[in-house]
Amino acid sequence: MMEEQGKLTAGDAAGILGTVKTEIAKAFIGQGELVDYSLITLLAGGHLLVEGVPGLGKTLLVRCLAKAIGGLSRRVQFTPDLMPSDITGNVILDTVTGKFLFRRGPVFANLFIADEINRAPAKTQAALFEAMQEYQVSIDGEDHPLPVPFMVLATENPFEHEGTYPLPDAQKDRFLMKIIADYPSMEEEKTMVERILAESTGAELSAEQVGTVLGPQEFTALRDLASRTRTDPSIIDYAVRLASATRTSTAVQTGAGPRGSLALIRCARAKALLEGRDFVLPDDIKILARPVLAHRLTFSAESELEGLDDKHIIADIVAGVEAPRT
Repeated sequence: MMEEQGKLTAGDAAGILGTVKTEIAKAFIGQGELVDYSLITLLAGGHLLVEGVPGLGKTLLVRCLAKAIGGLSRRVQFTPDLMPSDITGNVILDTVTGKFLFRRGPVFANLFIADEINRAPAKTQAALFEAMQEYQVSIDGEDHPLPVPFMVLATENPFEHEGTYPLPDAQKDRFLMKIIADYPSMEEEKTMVERILAESTGAELSAEQVGTVLGPQEFTALRDLASRTRTDPSIIDYAVRLASATRTSTAVQTGAGPRGSLALIRCARAKALLEGRDFVLPDDIKILARPVLAHRLTFSAESELEGLDDKHIIADIVAGVEAPRT
């Protein structure tokens, strides 16, 4: 059990989160950066967009994370015929009582994975807007709060575009971070194959061996602790100047809005706590600049013609903004 919230230190929190990562590693092999960013996003109270080819274990990661924090996970495969009510739920008539009842959809979970989110039309994608921003679902004039903590982890395939719909800018801006899930190393893949073949079915890894480290309420205490991580005014100024620099860069057509500045600070606080610090460093902002800002930008035609990608453009912007020395 965790100590009382008032006595919990950054070092204690880092130890607990380290145990969570250890439990996840029992089933989810490698991809340490993806695990860290998932925890940072959940600690910061945000949502994560993951771009990567199928079969990298993104669904398994969510199930492992949910089990480690004692939460509930749900997955929905997004398709062109998916309806908003398939996500949020709907009102049905109880034939016994004659009353209308609200039947909750799969979004009512601590961790909701929207698999291949760009395969659903804008109308269905918009069903997540309120859930991601207000952490509630409004049906028939009634507000239904979502569980705490709540995170959407959405995936999209970077190569297959047939039958897909581009995510609206308003929706992309609601994702705290976007990261690229890469292939595992050869050693990690070898370990994965050996472990899968050792299972009774030999089909896929299971989250059954992952132990529960803490409960959702206790994880919320960690999230509250992250929100109180000391952030020097110079760090806030640095984050705002970075976001502002994206609006004046010649390589960028549309820069990051105020949500970008706020997201940098929220993620930096969570990253500091994950590493056992009760204060934010300028390097936290630098490291998080690409996953936090890249998906909020629209790049100019000239930069695309020159073959510049978001990695180089963000790196140039970071290099052009002076970081605080403290």
